[in-house]
Amino acid sequence: MVRVIFMCGPAGSGKSTVARRLETEGMVRLSMDTEAWARGHRTMPLPEEVRTAIAADLEQRLLACVDEGRDVVLDLSFWSREMRDRWRALLAPSGVVPEIVQVVAERSTALARIEARAAEHGDDFRLPPALAERYYDHFQAPTEDEGPLTVVRTG
Repeated sequence: MVRVIFMCGPAGSGKSTVARRLETEGMVRLSMDTEAWARGHRTMPLPEEVRTAIAADLEQRLLACVDEGRDVVLDLSFWSREMRDRWRALLAPSGVVPEIVQVVAERSTALARIEARAAEHGDDFRLPPALAERYYDHFQAPTEDEGPLTVVRTG
């Protein structure tokens, strides 16, 4: 059975670091930030029409990978239950039950990581401090009733 992992956590928690490790183990990594960078965007948040277009592309790439029998790690924030449910519903016709890997870091650690970013590549977007704080403070942690859940602590 194909594995699909939802990387889940606020900005600065370490999602991309964990996702890249899974990529080196053979999973296909699909990343909103990396795709935005490749399209020339250098600031966050993305304009809504850009975010929507990238999400649609990632959805199609995910479904193509599943059809090909390839394991996928989705390096998105999955910051809300609603977002996780939407992507879960996308996978339902294939019978794939996604795993959630929640990456947890202390607030001060996550915010310091964001502040230290150099904006040199797609996993390195800087965020204004107020926006980074809002992202962290409004993150909705997944619950066990959402399916397989692994918690990874990074700081």
